[in-house]
Amino acid sequence: MPSKDSKEEKKEKAREVVDILEEISLLLNTHLDRPQLSLCVSLIENGVNPEALATAISDLRRDADDLQRVEIKDVA
Repeated sequence: MPSKDSKEEKKEKAREVVDILEEISLLLNTHLDRPQLSLCVSLIENGVNPEALATAISDLRRDADDLQRVEIKDVA
């Protein structure tokens, strides 16, 4: 059974990784927050193709933008 320190070390390393990813995300202007980045990392670690994930995120954002434009147009 892993020691308590080992679990804490793993958690700290995971936080550091997310910190670094968050910095990269900000530099690349991805508009992904920490929970979203963590979810993406988890999906990739579990075998999801990173390019397919990026495409899915882009498609969902585009669809959401299109829907928002239609809703605004309908209100006006």
